Amino acid sequence: MSALPVVLGNQDSARVKLVGEATAVCQAKGCWMQLQTADGKKMRVRFKDYAFFVPKDTQGKTVVVDGWAHREEISVADQQHYAKDAGKSDKEVAAITKPEQQLTFMADGVLIKN
Repeated sequence: MSALPVVLGNQDSARVKLVGEATAVCQAKGCWMQLQTADGKKMRVRFKDYAFFVPKDTQGKTVVVDGWAHREEISVADQQHYAKDAGKSDKEVAAITKPEQQLTFMADGVLIKN
């Protein structure tokens, strides 16, 4: 994960394989998870064509993801939706008021290591 900014460089996206810890997982159906980047930022991982999901208890486990890393602006509505999926309180959801630049990842495959 630490080399991701170097790999991306000035590009908007790059095909990569990453290893990291799942720090959050969609509690509705496992349709996304979040990894922490080396600089402490969060990176949302979604699954190509919703072809697969991860178990809802994946949080805290080491994962290997293969696919495309992207730089993307996440709208307030999408951030609030993800916060609800993660089980955040109504107060925490309402506190989201600005779009946010994030690294995102569209995974073709995921390996859960532990």
